[in-house]
Amino acid sequence: MSDQIAARLKEMGISLPEAAAPAANYVPYVISGNLLYISGQLPLESGKIAVSGHLGKNVDVATGQRAAELCAINILSQARAALGGDLGRIKRVVKLNGFVASTPDFVEQHLVINGASNLIAGILGEAGKHARAAVGMAALPMNAAVEIDAIVEIAQ
Repeated sequence: MSDQIAARLKEMGISLPEAAAPAANYVPYVISGNLLYISGQLPLESGKIAVSGHLGKNVDVATGQRAAELCAINILSQARAALGGDLGRIKRVVKLNGFVASTPDFVEQHLVINGASNLIAGILGEAGKHARAAVGMAALPMNAAVEIDAIVEIAQ
């Protein structure tokens, strides 16, 4: 991991957890050429879903943003595992796809996913600025409030 990334994580009080094992029949990440595809990450904390439910019903925007931050932390953990511990190999986060479990009338998915976008950009700087999607879903696995996947350009 680059010293700058390690310093930013420390400043933010973030300790990356061990990368979570897949919950079904898929792999947590795939490297193809210079792209790292990270499977959807849930808001896991200490091995458990930290934020469950639906935005617009029983989860407020601030709590949804915290769920998105946890997803981003777990994305970085998967990237660290994929890159042999060296987050300095990240050239650019190309895209985040954010999925928000929400009621049909909830329209602030973009604000929820800002939790992840802000964290990734805060840790990775220019390399963390990305394209993204933020969409509402009827339900997510394990009743998670948020799920986010990532596409990352890496140095070989």
